[in-house]
Amino acid sequence: MELGIIGLPQSGKSTLFEIMTGTNSRDAFGETCVRGQAVVPDERFDNLVSIFHPAKVSPARAPFVDVHAAGEKAWQTVRQSLAGVDGLLHVVDGFTALDVQEMIKRWRQLEDELILSDLMVVENRGERLRKIPRKALNPLELLQADLLPRLQEQLEGSRPLRELDLAPEETHALRSFSFWTLRPELVVLNTAEGDTPQVDEFRKKAGLKDPVIGICGKLEAEMLELPPEEQADFLEALGLAEPAFTRVIRAAFEMLGRIQYFTVGEDEVKSWVIPAESRAPRAAAAIHKDFERGFIKAEVVGYEDFVACGGTLPAVKAAGRLRLEGKEYIVRDGDIVTFRFNV
Repeated sequence: MELGIIGLPQSGKSTLFEIMTGTNSRDAFGETCVRGQAVVPDERFDNLVSIFHPAKVSPARAPFVDVHAAGEKAWQTVRQSLAGVDGLLHVVDGFTALDVQEMIKRWRQLEDELILSDLMVVENRGERLRKIPRKALNPLELLQADLLPRLQEQLEGSRPLRELDLAPEETHALRSFSFWTLRPELVVLNTAEGDTPQVDEFRKKAGLKDPVIGICGKLEAEMLELPPEEQADFLEALGLAEPAFTRVIRAAFEMLGRIQYFTVGEDEVKSWVIPAESRAPRAAAAIHKDFERGFIKAEVVGYEDFVACGGTLPAVKAAGRLRLEGKEYIVRDGDIVTFRFNV
């Protein structure tokens, strides 16, 4: 799970990167692409750490990427740097905008550039494939050749590829193209201090299916400079229930369809991030491929059941809440799992 931050110049994307990772990418002299990681906040994980007092604590982490590029090859640099990201955070300057329509215009400006960039890729690939006799195309090229006209129609209509109802095998066939608009996108409205983020109005007037959240990057960055014990008071004074950091992480998990499961013990308590609806062997692969290859069974208890039994594994077993699950089990968010495997 990796997220790329995009936005027009001066939109606040580097500020968002700093809020999420604690790293000031503007100070990374000479670095075009800056990577950082955010520790995923989770009260369940914190509680498990307080119960087991492990020698090692390993919370889930979400990688973020910020790119600084200029000149004739800026788009090529950005595309290459963000080729591997799973989703995009599109930061929109709302702190100098006069109204929602101006914010939409700025969002649309970059969105149109992304669409145009994808359209050029589709046209170039289509032209190359048309020069090859159809009977000479391999199965992947045949699938791409059949898909490209559909993609071109979508893009020429100024619509992102993510809105197409593509089958999994079709999406897989397009992976090598690194299309911008095929990736999920979270729109972040960066508003001025004191402004109420007009998220619902923006989303409605822009005709967006993508998620939208509003933050004040300036205030959130100022809060990071405060001691942890003062940050809660700062949020309360602003009338905010939680910081932008938490809201962005949660929205990103929902957008990308990610969940967490936990492994626990005195040696280590660790959180693992996996795609939702993952079966047990695939979830085990997050730890090590050998766990997937030699998977036998998974010992599972849900977090809520674990807490209800007093927070000890012996009590969970005594209450009959520890389940033995096979290969078809779909791991749930918050599961505490021990894998049995043999290689």
